[in-house]
Amino acid sequence: MRYIALVIQRPLSEQAFLVLTALAEEPLHGYAIVKSVGELTDDRVRLSVGTLYGVLDRLVADGLAERDRDEVHQGRQRRYYKITDTGAGALSDEAERLAANVRVATERLRLRGLRPSIAGGSL
Repeated sequence: MRYIALVIQRPLSEQAFLVLTALAEEPLHGYAIVKSVGELTDDRVRLSVGTLYGVLDRLVADGLAERDRDEVHQGRQRRYYKITDTGAGALSDEAERLAANVRVATERLRLRGLRPSIAGGSL
């Protein structure tokens, strides 16, 4: 009997999505990731250190991110993380999934006469 492996990718949590988005441009250390997520969301999402490292541990375990390097800065060690190719693919897939959901919701709301906007601009 042959078994066929079926890979089902679960949606990324908002925090994982934002951490991968922060890492998409360049490797970052923990504090820089927290700062980047805050900037990306206009401080709507503020990651605690505990939450950040829990998310990073899951992303690394899932192969979506990896440790890049360790550096010492002002006597403190900084661990840098980077997105993997698999992580970039997952981020792209998730962005497309979310965009499709936004399109559907926007269309339904427009049928009700509502005009939703995102970040101050109309859809």
